[in-house]
Amino acid sequence: MFTVQPQSPVPLVVQIVDGLRRDIEEGALRAGTKVPSIRQFAHAHQVSVFTVVEAYDRLVAQGWLVSRPHSGFFVRKRSGAASGPATAAAASAGGAAFDAMWYMRKIFENRHLSMKPGCGWFPHDWLFGDGVKRSLRALAAEDVDLGGYGDPKGFPPLRALIRDAMAEQEIGVTTEQVLLTQGSSQALDLAARRLVRTGDAVLVDDPGYANLLFGLRFLGARLIGAPRTPSGYDLAALERQIEAHKPRVFFTQPRLQSPTGSVAQLAHLHRVLQLAEKHDMLIVENDIYADLDPDPRPSLASLDQLNRVIHISSYSKTVSPNIRVGYLVAHPDLVEDLAQLKMIAGLTSSEFGERLAYGALTEGRWRKHLKLLRERLAQAHERVGRRLDAMGFEIFAEPKAGMFLWARHAGIADAALVANQAADSDILLGPGHLFSAELTPSAWMRFNVAFCSDERVFAFLAAQCRAG
Repeated sequence: MFTVQPQSPVPLVVQIVDGLRRDIEEGALRAGTKVPSIRQFAHAHQVSVFTVVEAYDRLVAQGWLVSRPHSGFFVRKRSGAASGPATAAAASAGGAAFDAMWYMRKIFENRHLSMKPGCGWFPHDWLFGDGVKRSLRALAAEDVDLGGYGDPKGFPPLRALIRDAMAEQEIGVTTEQVLLTQGSSQALDLAARRLVRTGDAVLVDDPGYANLLFGLRFLGARLIGAPRTPSGYDLAALERQIEAHKPRVFFTQPRLQSPTGSVAQLAHLHRVLQLAEKHDMLIVENDIYADLDPDPRPSLASLDQLNRVIHISSYSKTVSPNIRVGYLVAHPDLVEDLAQLKMIAGLTSSEFGERLAYGALTEGRWRKHLKLLRERLAQAHERVGRRLDAMGFEIFAEPKAGMFLWARHAGIADAALVANQAADSDILLGPGHLFSAELTPSAWMRFNVAFCSDERVFAFLAAQCRAG
């Protein structure tokens, strides 16, 4: 087996990835062979455990290794096609070559870290806990029938409430066009399974919503990146990608996008819809941060009235992530197909959770909670943006709203390496490669402004910037 050279200018993670890949290509490691465990490799080569985690994660994402729960990492059986960077990139986009367990483990394994500036949720005391408790008490006093599965489309009163909320956003729907889901993740998954087949070209924001990107890879989609800009989309690049690859569907997040925080201009929304009409393309609009936006603004769905747009949102971010209540609205025919998929996958969503959300939303304090949450986010954006700017970070966009800032520093070349070191310091960061359509190394990092109040975070970042 190869040796790691600590004095080499090549980063250790890159050395490990290239070395193991070379051993696999040359036959020194055959398909099905178990590679050393993370701790064994780290001990043998005198490197950090987190360095080996990052290297193995990249090899899994590129299709060279497979992670088997409770067993370890094994060399993946590969086709007879020539291997190499191009093949690896293709493998990472293929459903057969992607290990879903790897990504889910990556997301949740560091939740125990006490400082979480890279996470995608709110602190406990920012959520609508009081509203949930009041709703739970009221629900406990009701004579609720717990013997059935409930309506396949979800709790009818909550669907009616969402219909009315859509009307306020100038999206005209009937209650039958509203499908409740287990968070926005299930809504996105249903849309993807309905619209995407193995090998399909699928247009996505780049950088984009990490959970969606990995889900699409699992389905075998070929991800086509549509570059984001601080004001929305690189429209010229977007049109080139559509003309070259003919994607059938575009998954996008125009408002307060994760990870960049950017908001697409109205003119950009109109142009996206023009291109969708011209090239017969459907759009899945992920609008889960709409409630965090202090400014009323059009959505793709309001401009299109659901002719080509599936509109997705959720209460998981603002009420509680644990109740897992999201929804989608779409053209009536498409909603019926998606409802059938939902029933095939899991019958119905939890009516109890939907009743709980409905009670919290209607008990009279929901709008006040949203107002306070938006004000709190605006203050956090101002504070965190000022700190990052003073440290020399380049900030991609400054929306003064939503959860995220997307930033990079000239002294940090690969945010994944910094994220691994951060974990040693009890800090969870959001490295840019997780949000990349091609999983390429990145200097960018996602900062959740609600989790950036601990001075130890900035002290760690300052040290990393100086070291670089």
